[in-house]
Amino acid sequence: MKTSRISRMVKLLTTLQSKQPMAPDELAQLFGTSRRTVFRDLKELGQIGVPYEFDAKSGGYSIDPQFFLPPIDLSVQEALSLLILVHKARNQIQLPFKNSATIAAMKIENNLPANIRNYCREVLGQVSIKEQAIADCGGLDKHFGILKDAILKTRQLKMTYDSLFDNGPITTELSPYHIFFNRRAWYVIGRSSLHNEVRTFKLNRIAALEQMDKCFIDGEHFDIQEYLGRAWSMIPEGQIYHVKLLFKPKVAANVAEVKWHSTQKCTFNKDGSAIIEFRVDGLGEITWWILGYGDQVEILSPAKLREKIAGIGKGIADLNYSRPCAVVTGI
Repeated sequence: MKTSRISRMVKLLTTLQSKQPMAPDELAQLFGTSRRTVFRDLKELGQIGVPYEFDAKSGGYSIDPQFFLPPIDLSVQEALSLLILVHKARNQIQLPFKNSATIAAMKIENNLPANIRNYCREVLGQVSIKEQAIADCGGLDKHFGILKDAILKTRQLKMTYDSLFDNGPITTELSPYHIFFNRRAWYVIGRSSLHNEVRTFKLNRIAALEQMDKCFIDGEHFDIQEYLGRAWSMIPEGQIYHVKLLFKPKVAANVAEVKWHSTQKCTFNKDGSAIIEFRVDGLGEITWWILGYGDQVEILSPAKLREKIAGIGKGIADLNYSRPCAVVTGI
């Protein structure tokens, strides 16, 4: 939602909450918009769960004052950080119950002192966060809700899942331990009866999820940090490797300024290049990260990783240079 529209929606909320029912023409005149825009804004309020009402006798709309929070004492920085998080950063991850977050932000903004509210609107108009690539998860609210309830109640779930690892749909009884977001998608970690071990499942590949009457007792002491260990991202492979990489001067500073892994060590050379080292569990995930830097990184160790990268590089070269490019003609 654009900042100008957010501001108008908050004004609409404030107006409908604090005054007598107002007709569409009155609202359009007050906000300098058309009746059509007023109805569109009202429809959007309804879609995110704001309970406005139409009074047939007066021909106006209103909102129950009890719907909103009582006045809250927030500083400018506290209010601004919350509003940036909800209005600007919410598309960085697929936030569960996103409509509820929007309502919460509107409630907070509606109860801010006028000077703080106006200041926040001005800042929000000059702030943007570029959207990142994320996995589509149309059933996120539903699946997240079922999973959180099952974790709290220690209930097993019957899950139908489109598994890339198993090359097709599977059905398993899942004891869910932990829900987490990693980079582009939401995942649940739990014990799968089909695999007889703890597995990680991507929420957007869940086809069906049903709570069962059976409880599980083995998730009480599950520790997400212990489970992930020293994995590069989220898939531990059971073997620790000392990875030593030489980044060329062109990218060295950019790579070094980011904390990619808890074991990261960096040493700059006089020519501006940098040796960056990690101790990671498994080579699968870090391989694809290294490939993203192309010819700007050299693998010093281990030899197994060097051979792996070289083999993939040869495959890329063979695929792209062993045959001419296909000619795409216009329609």
